[in-house]
Amino acid sequence: MIRTTALAVLLAASYPAIANEQANTPVDLAKAKEIAESVCVGCHGADGNSQVAANPILAGQIPGYLYKQLGDFKSTDGKPAMRNNPIMGGMVATLSDGDMKSLAVYFSQQKMKPSLAKEEKLLAEGKTLWRQGDFAKGVPACAGCHGPAGAGLPAQYPRLAGQYADYTAAQLKSFRSEERVNDSERVMRMIAGKLSDHQIAAVAEYAAGLR
Repeated sequence: MIRTTALAVLLAASYPAIANEQANTPVDLAKAKEIAESVCVGCHGADGNSQVAANPILAGQIPGYLYKQLGDFKSTDGKPAMRNNPIMGGMVATLSDGDMKSLAVYFSQQKMKPSLAKEEKLLAEGKTLWRQGDFAKGVPACAGCHGPAGAGLPAQYPRLAGQYADYTAAQLKSFRSEERVNDSERVMRMIAGKLSDHQIAAVAEYAAGLR
């Protein structure tokens, strides 16, 4: 528990103060709604409730986290995007900083329609990983950063409760292979690198059932 708490404190101190920045920046929810209904709707739904497990549910997500992800998909000043995804890169290319902040707040205010845990045989192992981690492998409890109920911690760590298990598992595998590298202090890459495919499936399934 001490190790997990220390990890969360370290990352919180190193993470950009997105929440404070957003609080001081006016948002245009009407414009965000228009963008969501014309640009985002195809993959995430107009209200952020994706109908496809490969695409994340954005409704109810922490706004600071959403804003950071949108920014990480964007290539600026000729530099490669921090998070390489051709589809999302094209979607955010024309969005201003204000647009991204507005979208982040808009989706955070939508009511989430959570996914369901379907593979009951994985839940017990997923629960152990979520609450206790895997001491033998040096894997901390997921709850240390994402909260006991998976609600996340504002700005630093995303809400995982109710997220599609397929999407969560895909992201963990992307961190493990280092295809995704936009985690602070390499924490998710280090953690995911120690997880087996079975453990990833188990913890993703457990998170999907959290409320």
